[in-house]
Amino acid sequence: MSALRANSVSLREVTTIGVGGKPAELIVAKTYEELLESVREVWSTGENWFVLGGGSNVVIADSIPDLHVVKIETTGIERLGQGRLKVQAGENWDYFVAYCVEHGLGGVESLSGIPGTVGAAPLQNIGAYGQEIADVLVRVEFLDYATGELQILEKDQLELGYRDSIMKRSKVGVITWVEFQLLSDLPAGSTELMRRRRQEVLELRASKGMVLDEVDRDTHSCGSFFTNPIVSSTFAKTLPLDAPAWPMDDDASRVKLSAAWLIEQSGIKKGLQLGSSNAGISTKHALAISNRGGATSKEIAELARFIQERVAATFGINLIPEPSFIGF
Repeated sequence: MSALRANSVSLREVTTIGVGGKPAELIVAKTYEELLESVREVWSTGENWFVLGGGSNVVIADSIPDLHVVKIETTGIERLGQGRLKVQAGENWDYFVAYCVEHGLGGVESLSGIPGTVGAAPLQNIGAYGQEIADVLVRVEFLDYATGELQILEKDQLELGYRDSIMKRSKVGVITWVEFQLLSDLPAGSTELMRRRRQEVLELRASKGMVLDEVDRDTHSCGSFFTNPIVSSTFAKTLPLDAPAWPMDDDASRVKLSAAWLIEQSGIKKGLQLGSSNAGISTKHALAISNRGGATSKEIAELARFIQERVAATFGINLIPEPSFIGF
């Protein structure tokens, strides 16, 4: 069976921030076989291409008439025993977390509420509240763009770092499934504790506008728009004493700063919009850029640049965006 083709769909309809033009074609792959077939077909044409997951970590240009898009909607969670799970790339990330919690499998409950798909999660090594995907990831299957072949990549081959991986930097292709090792055989009562932790995280994320809600415009975003900058401990000492700074576990000479604090201390207030722009800082969290209704990708990019320039002028720090910019 061939994958569904939807040529008249604007990508603003399938991204959480609600921007993006009409591509040359949108191919929706719902099975593993459709995914391999569709991606290889697009690659063989030599045309511009992009693989889309949950649409949560991308800002797509308003005009993309030459872009061929494959949207991954493959689903399925296979239990391999002793806490080991193999999950298809298109599976909703939060559904996967809920599944783990309800089956007494620990290690991802603090990653509740993060939008997107399982296959996209390793690209930037998603993390929150003391957990990250690197803690539980075992291996991925990867369709390599350079060779067209399927590869099994073990965790140490992915070069996972803070919101980073080899796929984000240099290795081009598509993750088809991900294998995880969760904590199993936990003490009695652990499942209930994980349920409570999941609920706490969902409530905390919702209070910051980080859980998608059709009515709340603050949630129409990419989530955190900038990564927390990592600087030398020497540089960090030049900042105000109240500047949040956390030592990096792997290198005591570097510290991680709070991007949200830097934004607010550079004079940018929550809810800020530039002139008549429909893009705005979230009213709940300075680290999120929201589509206030009808925003264009150009307006999102302009606000992002404004924030970067203000922080750079105030602190000499260049904020790095988390989402990928496509078609700019």
